[in-house]
Amino acid sequence: MNKLTEFSAPLARIFLALIFVMSGVNKIAQYEGTQGYMDMMGVPGFLLPLVIITELFGGLAIMLGYRTKLAAFALAGFSILSAILFHADFANQAEMISFMKNIAIAGGFIALFVHGAGSYSIDNYAQNTKAS
Repeated sequence: MNKLTEFSAPLARIFLALIFVMSGVNKIAQYEGTQGYMDMMGVPGFLLPLVIITELFGGLAIMLGYRTKLAAFALAGFSILSAILFHADFANQAEMISFMKNIAIAGGFIALFVHGAGSYSIDNYAQNTKAS
């Protein structure tokens, strides 16, 4: 396998997931402010723990390539839902860009859902171990 191809899968997973892990950590650090923002946007603030869990554990699962298809499916849906709930103000250019960013990220997760984790992943290690 070509080295570029071999390392592109884990690098892509890290790049896709890093925003979620960092965002989850930030939401913990800024819990009250995030909860207030959610309430202001019409999303019940009591859902914040579920958001944090989704971002942190989903992001870490993608990074490690663990149950990648499930995590990618969940984070694609999360990204689309976040785009619609928080960034659908197309009169505001910054919000439109955030909307499109979330849709682009969802596209990356859909590719992971279809193609799997690739090299250097727990999924492939487990699969190769079972085959042996």
